[in-house]
Amino acid sequence: MRRAGRGDRGEGGYTATIDPTWTVGPKVHGGAMLAVCASAALAAYRSADGASPTAAPILVSADFLSAPDPGPVALRTTVVKRGRTTSAVDVELIQGGRAAVRASVTIAEPETGDERYRDDAFVDFLPPEPGGDATAVAGDHPMAGVFHVAEVADVRYDPTSTPFLRGAEGLPETRGWVRLRPAADGAGRPDAAELAMLFALLAGDVSIPVVANLQLLGWAPTLQLTANVRRVPAPGWLRFRASASVIGERWFEEDHLVVDSAGHVVVSTRQLAMLPTRRPTQRVEEQL
Repeated sequence: MRRAGRGDRGEGGYTATIDPTWTVGPKVHGGAMLAVCASAALAAYRSADGASPTAAPILVSADFLSAPDPGPVALRTTVVKRGRTTSAVDVELIQGGRAAVRASVTIAEPETGDERYRDDAFVDFLPPEPGGDATAVAGDHPMAGVFHVAEVADVRYDPTSTPFLRGAEGLPETRGWVRLRPAADGAGRPDAAELAMLFALLAGDVSIPVVANLQLLGWAPTLQLTANVRRVPAPGWLRFRASASVIGERWFEEDHLVVDSAGHVVVSTRQLAMLPTRRPTQRVEEQL
């Protein structure tokens, strides 16, 4: 990401180029856009003296106004608060002179140590690493040709949570594992802790829309997505569970819960998305 200029009172901007690998179909993945906005917000926060070197984006709330293409984007940042405990930065992701994402980002120190309380159901739904029966989104997998993010993120599904791939219906819930693939050249990447937290934002939107298990396949545009990144993930696989508790005729809410290899809840997200149009006569890979 490159600095594009900074004005008074924390207002400024950056430029970035989003690689085509961070796409689903032709459009940029929602979690990737959150990570880009969070990175710009963190850079704007750090632009002033006295910024904590360990503070990170712990809360990102984004409205998706349009679906950008991969390629150059501009990021307009406004630091609206600098505090001892929390700071707040507004970010607009702009492409072609049009705002595609409008995000509010809270910067603070991440959690460390064990949680005071946690529901065990949140951390015990999967083993820490995928087993031999896990299905990887790669090769001839029906989603591999559409979910281009899998080129840089190793995504594996619990096969019992993806009945739509067998032409069956099931609960609106998916489960699986994800980790960032090693880069041949790490040049230009942020430090390990920052990269891990930015990747966690993507993990909070990594699942195919869970309504696929109701045979509602296709693009499900996200209207709004809020992510709480609690801590720097421990090294290793991240486990995710995506689910929907209410599905309407036009909209549905989808929740992601992401747990690291140490059993800590790292990310929780909620998004409001539009149901895809049902096209039962098409093959799965044509609808995804």
